[in-house]
Amino acid sequence: MQYVLFTDNLADLSIAQTCAEVKKAGFDGLDLTLRPGGHVKPENAEMGLSEARKIADDNGVTIPMVSTAITETTSPHAEAIFASATHYGVRRLKLGYWSYQPFGTLTKQLDDVRRKLEGIVQLGSKYHVLPCVHCHSGRIIACGGPMLYLILKEFDPAQAGAYVDPMHMTAEGGLNGWEMGLDLLGPWVALVGIKNFRWLPTQRDARGQQHFRTEYVPLADGQAPLPEFMGYLKQLRYDGIVSLHSEYKGGSSFRRLSTPELIDQSAADLKYLKTLL
Repeated sequence: MQYVLFTDNLADLSIAQTCAEVKKAGFDGLDLTLRPGGHVKPENAEMGLSEARKIADDNGVTIPMVSTAITETTSPHAEAIFASATHYGVRRLKLGYWSYQPFGTLTKQLDDVRRKLEGIVQLGSKYHVLPCVHCHSGRIIACGGPMLYLILKEFDPAQAGAYVDPMHMTAEGGLNGWEMGLDLLGPWVALVGIKNFRWLPTQRDARGQQHFRTEYVPLADGQAPLPEFMGYLKQLRYDGIVSLHSEYKGGSSFRRLSTPELIDQSAADLKYLKTLL
């Protein structure tokens, strides 16, 4: 396994500071944001990734993957991002998200997503970088394992990968849906994103129905069954990149952590995660 820390919640740190803190916390490298608002801007992909790679090398950490907002070949700077990724040794690229539109058109939306992914796959093949679709929750087309399977089932796993995530897969497949989804996606698993959560009650609607929301919590405290999930990854013989997402800032976190607190919690999460393998 290669353990990296997602840099989305470290936007207040420079890449040099991020590399130093990530290494001190015990990680092997970065899951670097290369998207609007990220550590590297899409319009500066070549120079930005070049500089990031040099800084990472100087700090003894890696950048094996980048997280992007690409959803089709016409996404801004898509080809430049793929070209830069291969130039600087990045072999896994997380794509952006396709939003679910109003009820009644999902079949057509799936066809549209697969068509867009076909174009992206051609870019990936040209530059020898694997595009990966994140298994999310909520109003996202790649929502839960079975939905992501419907997107990927006609693609060669060497051309398009699944980015599996126990938090989102459990949120959408509470009891065993997450397990069945992982089973379906086994041949395509190319990235793993780790975080955990719990359901919290919020308010009742006008008809008296209770509503709930998710809240991010430390890995050992959540409702996603991480020991079982990691056990199945071992069964799949997965030994690739594991990205800890550390979503511990903002109103969706169990507590609004400062950046130093987030790094400390990430180090604790990593230590716990390694006990499961």
